[in-house]
Amino acid sequence: MMDLISCYSQYSTQVTESTSSSTSCSNYKPSSSCIISPPNNNNNIIPSIQTAVASLYKTTLTNNNHHYITITWYRNTTTQGIQITTTTHHNTITTTIFRLNTLTHTHARLFRKKKGSKTLEINDARFEIYYDLSSAVYGAGTGAGAEPVEGYYILVIIDSEVALFLGDMYEEHVVKKLKMNKLVGKYGLVCRKEHFSGNTVYVTKARFSDKANWHDIMIRCTGEHDGLKNPNLLVYIDKRVVIRVKRLQWNFRGNQTIFLDGLLVDLMWDVHDWFFHSDSDPGSGREPDSGPGSESGSGHAVFMFRTRSGLDSRLWLEEKIVKSDHQKNGFSLLIYATKS
Repeated sequence: MMDLISCYSQYSTQVTESTSSSTSCSNYKPSSSCIISPPNNNNNIIPSIQTAVASLYKTTLTNNNHHYITITWYRNTTTQGIQITTTTHHNTITTTIFRLNTLTHTHARLFRKKKGSKTLEINDARFEIYYDLSSAVYGAGTGAGAEPVEGYYILVIIDSEVALFLGDMYEEHVVKKLKMNKLVGKYGLVCRKEHFSGNTVYVTKARFSDKANWHDIMIRCTGEHDGLKNPNLLVYIDKRVVIRVKRLQWNFRGNQTIFLDGLLVDLMWDVHDWFFHSDSDPGSGREPDSGPGSESGSGHAVFMFRTRSGLDSRLWLEEKIVKSDHQKNGFSLLIYATKS
């Protein structure tokens, strides 16, 4: 990705719960009127399809060993499944410890694989994985995504210690395993990446700290008076516009800061490939576009939400990746959006 920092303009918006019936614009006022909720015709808008979700968890065992576990759910017209990878704190090599294709509705033998267990040794650590996806619900209709919303569980045990538990099912043998493994490590979500494909409407949920509430997030690219000739970028949190970017074809990269749940959250966007063909595609046989007036590209855009610790914090992309083990972890949400 190109350098984003050089393109940024510094603005901030505060998102708070209001008990007043009146409404007002936040610190950042991109237009004379402040949109509080999505337009009434949003019911006719079909959100893009979620094709993959990757969640990175950091788990700390009682012996102070750190492990990073990534749970990836993926879904398309031909396959659907889950992959689990792990990376130890002292080892930069990522190892796949579990993979399962769950899109098997007709084959009874494969269907039984949606429930089971697996044990393996990695770097002198013993991993046990217990799972049941046989009753997993992935949503209904256009709301169905790559990640199940209920009816499943995934339990990861490292060296006889509970390292990660996801889901809402507590079957008898899972409860026994949890009771047998009295040691429970500390784990938390560090980063979440979501991939979407379709139009320019993206809907998801997120919370930016363990104690915060869940928030509805919607990102839209829409025209104001000239249709898609002069598109705007709108970001809604809980049906309130927190960011609005005009003339997106010229402001295709940028960042703004919002205040949410007492936290500073940086929102960064890069929609360059929506408007410009990539000049790094040697097999395309096309010359690079000269500007936004040319035919729009069909590449992907990136939207990044990242928490900061204070007003004097620098943008997270400028911070060192390697941090102290005792430093509080932040949270980041990345949305990769492919426009078809």
